Amino acid sequence: MSSSEEGKRQLAARLPGNCISQVSRLQPARTGEGTTSARRLQGSACHVKGDALAAGGTNEPGSRAGGGGGCLGAACSSGLAAALAVPGAVRSPQHQPARSGAGEVAAAGRGVDLCARARLLWRRGEKTKPLPKVNMDKILEAILMSSYPDHVKQGLVQRVIEASKQSMDSEQCWSMLELSTKLFLVGDTKFKRLVGKEVLEAYGLYHREAFEEFFNARFLLSLLQEGFGPLGKRSLYVLDYILLGLPFVSDSRSASDIFSLLRTEVLRKVCERPGLKQCVKISKLLTQYPQCIPTGKRQALFCQQLIRCIGQFRTTSGREEAIVDFLDHVIKVGLLLQKIWKAQVSSILPSLKELFTIISSTEEQEPPSIALASVVQYVPLELMDGILRNLTNDDSITNVQMLMSISRMIDWVSWPLGKNIDKWIVAFLKGLAAVKKFSILIEVTLSKIERVFSKLLYPILREGALSILRYMLLSFQHSHEAFHLLLPHIPRVVASLTKEDSNSAASCLEHLAELIHCMFFRFSGFPDLYEPVVEAIKAFPIPNEDRIKHLLGQNAWTSQKNELASFYPRLASKSETGKIGLINLGNTCYMNSIIQALFMASDFRRSVMNLAENNSQPLMAKLQWLFAFLEHSQRPAISPETFFSASWPPWFSRGAQQDCSEYLKYLLDRERASLVTFLKMMFAFSPPQKRLHEEERTGRRIYQKLKESTLLPQAGRRHSTNKTLVERMFGGKITTKIRCLKCLKVSSKEEAFTDLSLAFPPADQHVPVAGSSNPPILPVDEMGPQPVQPSAEAQSWTSDSPRKSETCPVPGENPARVLPVETLRPDGQEASLPLRPTPNAAGATPGEDSAVAVREQVPGPEASRSVPDLINYFLSPEILTAENRYHCENCASLQDAEKLAELTEGPHYLVLTLLRFSFDLTAMRRKKILDNVSVPLVLTLPVLMPSEELGDASPVRSRRWASSCSGFASVVYDLCSVVVHSGVSSESGHYYCYARECEDAAAESDQKDAAQNISVENPLDVAIQWYLFNDTRVSFSSFESVSNVTSFLPKDTAYLLFYRQRMTRPSVGQEAAAESGWVNGDLHSPDKSLMEAIAKDNILYLQVTFY
Repeated sequence: MSSSEEGKRQLAARLPGNCISQVSRLQPARTGEGTTSARRLQGSACHVKGDALAAGGTNEPGSRAGGGGGCLGAACSSGLAAALAVPGAVRSPQHQPARSGAGEVAAAGRGVDLCARARLLWRRGEKTKPLPKVNMDKILEAILMSSYPDHVKQGLVQRVIEASKQSMDSEQCWSMLELSTKLFLVGDTKFKRLVGKEVLEAYGLYHREAFEEFFNARFLLSLLQEGFGPLGKRSLYVLDYILLGLPFVSDSRSASDIFSLLRTEVLRKVCERPGLKQCVKISKLLTQYPQCIPTGKRQALFCQQLIRCIGQFRTTSGREEAIVDFLDHVIKVGLLLQKIWKAQVSSILPSLKELFTIISSTEEQEPPSIALASVVQYVPLELMDGILRNLTNDDSITNVQMLMSISRMIDWVSWPLGKNIDKWIVAFLKGLAAVKKFSILIEVTLSKIERVFSKLLYPILREGALSILRYMLLSFQHSHEAFHLLLPHIPRVVASLTKEDSNSAASCLEHLAELIHCMFFRFSGFPDLYEPVVEAIKAFPIPNEDRIKHLLGQNAWTSQKNELASFYPRLASKSETGKIGLINLGNTCYMNSIIQALFMASDFRRSVMNLAENNSQPLMAKLQWLFAFLEHSQRPAISPETFFSASWPPWFSRGAQQDCSEYLKYLLDRERASLVTFLKMMFAFSPPQKRLHEEERTGRRIYQKLKESTLLPQAGRRHSTNKTLVERMFGGKITTKIRCLKCLKVSSKEEAFTDLSLAFPPADQHVPVAGSSNPPILPVDEMGPQPVQPSAEAQSWTSDSPRKSETCPVPGENPARVLPVETLRPDGQEASLPLRPTPNAAGATPGEDSAVAVREQVPGPEASRSVPDLINYFLSPEILTAENRYHCENCASLQDAEKLAELTEGPHYLVLTLLRFSFDLTAMRRKKILDNVSVPLVLTLPVLMPSEELGDASPVRSRRWASSCSGFASVVYDLCSVVVHSGVSSESGHYYCYARECEDAAAESDQKDAAQNISVENPLDVAIQWYLFNDTRVSFSSFESVSNVTSFLPKDTAYLLFYRQRMTRPSVGQEAAAESGWVNGDLHSPDKSLMEAIAKDNILYLQVTFY
């Protein structure tokens, strides 16, 4: 059998019978029919139906049925076979030339024979002579329809492609171009599309003239507008096809028409919102052929519409490969915008306006894609400030639009590989702050800060997220809300970053720890919330105060704190404690803490609330109103602005941090002086007769109130006719005695006090107390003139109290010992706490930089002092020598002397100020002493009393200086409030207050039973609830928190202590309060106008809140 017959047999075995019958009737193509065929293809490119090559005409071995149906089988109709045989796919009857049956059979035989010969020669590897001029498109179709493996087909196809190097007539070229076009656009396999691509490239290379005639503007317009392929299955490869053919026509005469057409068509395409893959193809086309980019106004429109398309991009899968592909595609589209913007800067602004329109829209049901983040990274940074300035100052943009846009921009932090996105977001936030859009900044920060913080876990997003988080936290300074949203997440994120153990994670942790310490500094007073966070970041360095102040000052929204007054934390409801907070009016935490401490002093509160409406003390009247609102208001927090204006010391700078101890002294001294001022004014401006009458009446009234309110000491009542409310509650007396060491003459002076300022002793000094092995204090009457040795080591810094120096003992004397200050241990037993100073663990020297880190200033637990230590130091003798020598009137000269202080009257409320703020003479700056001082719950204080007031209690003579008719009695005090200062300087930081209600559990008639009552019936009053007052926030707390706050927050130290004297019998003040309407601590007969004002305010608040 001849090779021709063998080829026919094999091909017939693999093609459907009706297909081969159609092929056998075809005649060889006639010359001159190419143009007609091309027109047919171009005119009907979008109407091609039933293409066998696109419908899977491959015939697999073993799948034939009967006479060779293959996978097409009987389903292959005569129409499908006709489409196989004719490359034009559709031929009208008038364009089909008449051919005889014999000619058709001959042509088919030649085609099959050539196919078989090509296959056999390819297998043998032999070189063959060029094939005769035949219909190559038929041969190519036959090869693709055969059942040979793809690698066999590929070899045969290469032979066909090699044949294209020979000269061909126009009809043959057009037929091959038509077939290759269909293969590329609607081929159902990758192999067919690859064959179509190779054939197109070959004919474009070797038959340029025919290709240019075929690949014309009219044909491309038909492809772009009508598509290619059957309806509903239009080809997705039209743009790839155009990109494939452009290299072969870019230099032709028709190139300008083609580029002009494409400039219009790509704009139309993007206006139709194509998907991501089509946009990538458009970007590839325009990147390789910039001549196709729209020009003029159409260029700006094209950029805007392309941005619209980007806003709709979505990834279809969460798989890593799909995400990578998605990112790669978006980047390619973004690079096209970058190319256009570089060439035409004027198109940037319209593009960004369109971007803002998209992200600020409130009508979109689905938010725009975060792929829009890829747009801004290509905008030159030098244009950023001007663009955002114009945007934030545009009055036509509503706050809702502005909020929506910045919120969606912050979501872009999730976009990986984006450059400068964080810079745009931070600049936008700063722009909003510059135009005082604080409400927008607050809302977007509170809603997005947790999302930003979570991105720190991803290395690819970490740098940008940290930059945005840094600005958000450091700028949100009016409230703790934003920082507190992160508190539950910080330990987990820190643990994750620590476990990651990379340079990126280590750097992030250092910056994060710095931010957290800045927030601790700015928002102190939350030890219960901060303890887990402190534990998580304890391994990282703590920035010094100057660094913290610099960061906070550099990033604040505004330097005018009052501009944010209306944006203070919005409290939804009253605290679960039932207590009411106080609004911070701008660094007024010092006042808020003092007010809450005074309010929790129940005896003082009752007395203030019981003042008559027309009392002579206007400041107390305002305090009465404030206390009444704190007691009865339904608001979660109230503003103390009225009281602040009345009580504000004139030398205080408004808006600056102040010393709460200084404020309390001014407050108490002013109230004490107000009565004297009132009486002087009344007597000075009244007529003599009326003045005498009023003097008599006022004197009786004042005497009666003072008589009723005067506290009864343990041994009896001290009558006083000139004590004010402050003196009755906080007033005590101390006697200072100075003995000249030359003549031994003793001078004494009794002074009133409302608080005791306790200095910290030098680390190398020891104060002798009872039971210690130190030299005792010498009695006066047996002490002779002795030389005084100066202090062994001069101090380089001075504290806020007089400097103490060691006592010089006199040999041969038999002195008495000092009665020590005592505390009660948890078991109820008394324990003397001698002063045992230890060196400061901070190791701070006079020349140390004041900006040293907090960690370096904090002593360890072994250096902890106690309140009794400081009181013993305060009461211990002091030698006045050198520049501090005493001027003795008896000697009429400066002499060395010994100074001693004794408490002669204990106040009802003992206020102790720990003098933590010292002055470094070397650095010439005030600094804070961060020693941890333990605060006892119950304190026993020695008070010197006349023997007749001691009652059955035997006097304890501790010093020979004391009169023989007096002795010391132990007065018991219960801790009721602790004001804590958080910070490392008196000029900065924050104050908050721990407090509890202190009441007498029982009144004992016998002084001897007092200690037993303390240790047995109510040892430490631990059952009394403690509260933590921190401006507007009030929460439950405990004495354990009070005791341990400094251990985990080293810069949070006890500064002001309120102790209440424990009464052994009801005081006259308590009895008078009950008679005046006070029952069980409640106001029985409140002032009518005051209660009406509170009721109206409660109604107004409830209406606004719930309606």
